[in-house]
Amino acid sequence: MIFRRFTADETAPIVSLVREVFGSSEGEAEGELIGKLTSDLISGTSETDLHGFVATDGARIIGAILFTRITIRENTESFIMAPVAVHCDYQGKGIGQRLIRHGLDTLRKETVQFVISYGDPNYYSKVGFQQISPEVIRPPLKLSLPHGWIGQSLTDESIDKLSGDCICVEALSDPAYW
Repeated sequence: MIFRRFTADETAPIVSLVREVFGSSEGEAEGELIGKLTSDLISGTSETDLHGFVATDGARIIGAILFTRITIRENTESFIMAPVAVHCDYQGKGIGQRLIRHGLDTLRKETVQFVISYGDPNYYSKVGFQQISPEVIRPPLKLSLPHGWIGQSLTDESIDKLSGDCICVEALSDPAYW
């Protein structure tokens, strides 16, 4: 198992993986929606605003994760983690958590201070995320599940000290994702 940055020529297999994983767990429509998001994030986000990582088993991509810039306040390096997908045959083996940790460790080394996400707090707490108040760190759009607004600091500065309105990359600016 290798964890590494993705390359642009891996866009199609990553989008396919995300479609399959989300389609299997959330239904075909959700798979298509998150697959489109993944494609739009990769193709429409500048290199400085996008970090992507994959888990591979041999030549096969079995996991993928994207981080895109989210502006919370001036002079703060912050990213949002979405989506995260691990091939159905490999789930339940800790690969998702290892992939997330790999991404967070890499971002930490590149001086990113905070990472936000929108997902299951029970799962993501295993990799250091905690629930954050949408009233304090205001998401870019209205959340359908406010308890899923989560984040963590990658530095000594507590995420509890962070507040303000969030501005995300264009591909995430669709209410369907929130």
